[in-house]
Amino acid sequence: MKKIFFLLFFHLSIIPFAFSQEARDIVKKADEKAKGKTSVASITIQTIRPSWSREMSVKAWTKGNDLSLILVLAPAKEKGVVFLKRKKEVWNWIPSIERNIKMPPSMMSQSWMGTDFTNDDLVKEASILEDYNHSFLKEVVIDGRSCYKIQLLPKPKSAVVWGKVIMDIDKKDFMMLHVEYFDEDGALINTMHCTDIKLLGGRLLPARMEMVPANKKGNKTVLLYNSLIFDTPLDDSFFTTQNITKVK
Repeated sequence: MKKIFFLLFFHLSIIPFAFSQEARDIVKKADEKAKGKTSVASITIQTIRPSWSREMSVKAWTKGNDLSLILVLAPAKEKGVVFLKRKKEVWNWIPSIERNIKMPPSMMSQSWMGTDFTNDDLVKEASILEDYNHSFLKEVVIDGRSCYKIQLLPKPKSAVVWGKVIMDIDKKDFMMLHVEYFDEDGALINTMHCTDIKLLGGRLLPARMEMVPANKKGNKTVLLYNSLIFDTPLDDSFFTTQNITKVK
């Protein structure tokens, strides 16, 4: 009888871990599908406000989870601005003043180039795999697609922007279709909805991401993928402060 109780207790104790691990694996599949080993993307970003709007063109390179670089191509005022991430360090090259600024963690929660995306959203300083614990909430349907609803809560020692993130990930094709971002008090701050699913770099992915702040009526930022190429060889030396002033 004691053996039966032990086995039952052991089985019940590993269930939360198993579900947590499976939830993390699903987030990992979606993350890896969107990034590949490397990626090179051409992106249009539209910032929309009640009385005005503006459009930016950027090119972005990534290698794994530790290396990324974003180059602003237009408008002319911001042309040549570069953001570089190496592991947990982020730099911002500003050509108009010829300065390369190392960004402190406190800046990760601030707006990226006046958009509704944060610096962390675009540069990915925090890792959705390593900095959070993952758990299933339920299954939902988003735009006709069955999805897993997965909750991400920061690990105790992780320095992250969000107090909670909830992702809806397509069960069949492992695409992030809907993401909600909450502060440490549990208040909803931003919602991202992903649509216009098409082949990008040979992979089925959303080509449109719309970020909407919860408390700013009429504000939103739309990110559009014009092209996306995966697994092009990129040397680590591309992602250096020495190269940040030369990239085109």
